[in-house]
Amino acid sequence: MSVDPATFARLREIADQLPQVPGGGKIEIANGTVVMMTSPVKRHELAVVRIAQQLNAQLPQSHPGYLAHGGADLVDPSLGRLRNPDLMVFPEAALDDEAAAFLPSQVLLVVEIVSKSNAETDYHAKVRDYAAMGIPLYLLVDPRLGTGIIHAEPGYTRRTDFAFGDVITVGPWTLDTGVLRTYS
Repeated sequence: MSVDPATFARLREIADQLPQVPGGGKIEIANGTVVMMTSPVKRHELAVVRIAQQLNAQLPQSHPGYLAHGGADLVDPSLGRLRNPDLMVFPEAALDDEAAAFLPSQVLLVVEIVSKSNAETDYHAKVRDYAAMGIPLYLLVDPRLGTGIIHAEPGYTRRTDFAFGDVITVGPWTLDTGVLRTYS
């Protein structure tokens, strides 16, 4: 479902005015609604760090000038979506402007680590949204189950499942998922 530009602008204004409370989590806009999420647990953040480290070690060879970094917003005004992926791969130079969020055309990969409380969003809504945005790769990591999915190809027509411990190929990168831990 797309949201008309005026409605999205109003929602963005509301989201930008919400207080950034420590531990308050992320703010996203999806399906015409502002969504506030709680802060992730430490094991969630450990997965983000370990995946980022592996990607950042390979990016100088595969995509010089790119980095894997978390915490930034991804916006697609034409779809009326504001997402905050756990990790994205994008050009470092894209950080050096005044824009509040990245555009989908700047992003090669998004990574989401499934939280204990909102798996449906990562497995369904974000697959749909990231595919519609044209993000080439979506890596979904689920510490609840010790599994994950690589979504690739236009519209995510190719799906590859994996289990923690597998060495996986995500686009041009190789990741050792043996460094990931399940939730207790």
